[in-house]
Amino acid sequence: MRIGVCSWSLQPDSPADLAQQVSECGLSSVQLALDPLLTGGWDFDETTSALQHNGIQILSAMVQTKGEDYTTLDTIRRTGGLRPDEHWESNLGLAQRAAPMCTALGIDLVTFHAGFMPHDISDPEFSIIRDRVLEFSRPFLDHGIRVALETGQETADTLLLILEKLESDEIGANFDPANMILYGMGDPADALSTLYKHTFQIHLKDAKQSTIPGEWGTETPVGRGYVDWTSIFKTVTDNNVNVDMCFERESDNFRVQDVRDGVDYLKPLLKSAGAQL
Repeated sequence: MRIGVCSWSLQPDSPADLAQQVSECGLSSVQLALDPLLTGGWDFDETTSALQHNGIQILSAMVQTKGEDYTTLDTIRRTGGLRPDEHWESNLGLAQRAAPMCTALGIDLVTFHAGFMPHDISDPEFSIIRDRVLEFSRPFLDHGIRVALETGQETADTLLLILEKLESDEIGANFDPANMILYGMGDPADALSTLYKHTFQIHLKDAKQSTIPGEWGTETPVGRGYVDWTSIFKTVTDNNVNVDMCFERESDNFRVQDVRDGVDYLKPLLKSAGAQL
């Protein structure tokens, strides 16, 4: 169980900047957003060299699908993940380009948002999303790379249902407790109890729920939101959920410090779970 930080949380302007900020967080592992490499913004060799030189290990990768709009819950419901028909071919091409890059980087796990999934299995869109997840995942699976779907855009029961319908031991969940709160999709501790057998990675992120139905909750530094971390780690330890964990911070301007504070806050629970800090 290794502990890292999500590269996009640190908003780095170069591979060297990323490596420096990861080290400033007091960590030596990262979940790497592939977008800078896929778009050519970052040089592949420069990236691998900067991380290796600073002793930074890549735990997993993240692929961001095209056209996502997080302005409101309604816009992300319509534009998130693999749902938009107009971006499907581009997103499939993205997976086909990303998979060999993951192999070259030595990455064996990639995460992404599938998009909002219908709660009713009889809804025709349920089958569409299921089939697109399978097709999008195929290039990664063919390269020996497992796939994890981000949690939060649906209830844990709905995600469990679609994972069962995918019928693949290589497709699981990237469990994000804060997303359950931000999207208003249920209690994080209960959700992990439902999904732990299918969880491939955990994001360490916190949030407070909105008091206005249909509006976003508010992300907070770890320990300042409503996630019951004691219950989360009890599920982890009781069920021997031995997966990597990555701090994610997507708001405010003191992200390195917030991650450092989060490490300090969770350190007793992380150590009791056998994590490598």
